[in-house]
Amino acid sequence: MRDLLLQCAGVGAIVVALIHGILGETKVFARARIEPERLRTLIRLVWQASTVAWIGCGVLLVATPWMDSGAARHWIVITMACVFGFSACANAWATRGRHFGWMALSAVVAMAVAGC
Repeated sequence: MRDLLLQCAGVGAIVVALIHGILGETKVFARARIEPERLRTLIRLVWQASTVAWIGCGVLLVATPWMDSGAARHWIVITMACVFGFSACANAWATRGRHFGWMALSAVVAMAVAGC
């Protein structure tokens, strides 16, 4: 059951990351006016860097049950809980709780911690 929770947290993390990347490109950057153009490119790449990082976190959570090290399992979960926990808090604060992202990120944290 613990392994299943970790894998569900990993899949959830990947789904949240993909939604983040797609909405960023289709909703945020489609309307944003950022000058100069090179700064727009930089901000867009930084946005997508978090998408790629969250996908990597999700892959690690999915793979954790097959690792032979209990210490690795705990450190992966602790690291991911910090990353997604901070992201959830930042999202909730910045949007005053009106965006679903903080709830999705919090669900990933809850499943990962429960699976540890």
